Amino acid sequence: MAKPMDEYTWKDLTVGNVVDEPGNSVDYKTGDWKSQRPIFDESKCIQCAVCWNFCPDMAIYRKKDRFFAANLEYCKGCGICAQECPTGCISMEEEVS
Repeated sequence: MAKPMDEYTWKDLTVGNVVDEPGNSVDYKTGDWKSQRPIFDESKCIQCAVCWNFCPDMAIYRKKDRFFAANLEYCKGCGICAQECPTGCISMEEEVS
């Protein structure tokens, strides 16, 4: 059984800080600290998947209609998808709470 986080010390870290529990990032929703969100204009999208390939958080997914969208629970609002999109179909909009 895992210890509570406040009971860990530096002695408990793995050598090289290796992740010894692969897949555990699914448990941590990291999208709540973003200041911008991607907005997709499907009329400009050519379904090239460049946004999906460049997303460092794997927050872009392909919908059933073959267009792409961002999972805002994991998107950190970095804007790489919008920067790399060859057609400019992704714009970044200010996140409002």
